[in-house]
Amino acid sequence: MRVVEAFRETFDAEPRGVWHAPGRVNLIGEHTDYNDGFVLPFAVPWGVTAAVSPRADGVVRLWSLQAGTPLTVETLDEAEGWARYAVGVFWALREAGHPVGGADLVIDGDVPRGAGLSSSAALEVAVGTALNELYGLGLAKMEVALVAQRAENDFVGMPCGIMDQAASALGEQGKALFLDCRSLAGRTIPLDLAAHGLQLLIINTGVHHELADGRYARRRQDCENAAKRLGVDALRDVTDLAGALGRLSGDERRRTQHVVTENHRVEAVIGLLRAGAVREIGALLNASHLSLRDQFEVSCPELDVAVEASIRGGARGARMTGGGFGGSAVALVADDRVKTVRDAVTRAYAERGWAAPGIHPATPAAGARRLA
Repeated sequence: MRVVEAFRETFDAEPRGVWHAPGRVNLIGEHTDYNDGFVLPFAVPWGVTAAVSPRADGVVRLWSLQAGTPLTVETLDEAEGWARYAVGVFWALREAGHPVGGADLVIDGDVPRGAGLSSSAALEVAVGTALNELYGLGLAKMEVALVAQRAENDFVGMPCGIMDQAASALGEQGKALFLDCRSLAGRTIPLDLAAHGLQLLIINTGVHHELADGRYARRRQDCENAAKRLGVDALRDVTDLAGALGRLSGDERRRTQHVVTENHRVEAVIGLLRAGAVREIGALLNASHLSLRDQFEVSCPELDVAVEASIRGGARGARMTGGGFGGSAVALVADDRVKTVRDAVTRAYAERGWAAPGIHPATPAAGARRLA
């Protein structure tokens, strides 16, 4: 395992253990998590692997095989760039009163950064899972996810909801995670696409997205402002959509329409999956994308072209996935249409002079765990 070899070369010692946490793709339920709503993500086969040993002096030494230069962080606030996602987990655990010292870490990852597949959550959850075991903290998987979320919210400064970290921590092979983001009650939903002759293609547009740049935060603020104006705790509580829209205008009106209808779409997808009507969820994926494009305004030309070309190529449905402004789309495709859809998307990009997108099938994978 190359992360172990790199640890030995970097620190001249054996790691105490190796942990892995996956990225995630969201089947449906976008920008609903921080509105106390419903989401349906699943863990993907790609993730972050961390070789880790504890240190008694509180110092964090870390090296990413993707980033290059090893870093030594004696004071947590010294961390910069990607290291803040890892170091933030130490900060969040200490802030919560857990007796966490330092550590030596080597990080290896194969989640494409900026592709909307939650490489940041995978890094946070991998580090959190390792520290939980190394320091005997006894945290449940959801508690690790909440620590990781706090690291990203309060240390990195990205006001994400709980979906990404929860999917990474609680994912199960062959299943999606239906999560109520208010109660944090989650249950797995079987998602055996192959049994229905289907694949879910992830189309990486190659457009790097950086959710900490303020646009994501502005969308969240719009939602909070709308909820306050409507007198509810969160937009999840809106039961009379027509009445609510009549009291709102502009961005607040559009954001509310998306969140309320997206929650209904999640519940509808759950119903279809339980009924075995997996092929029929495509129309809901299409509707989700249109809402994200027109009401929440987080799509971009590359995502729109990926979705439109997929559907023209014969996909059952497609949508952008993740926070938006770039990243990836997903397309639900019958086995016998996969090549046609791939060709349609690739051709549409070539016609616009864009680099060919990465297109990969994704199946639900296992969540965070110790490897060795």
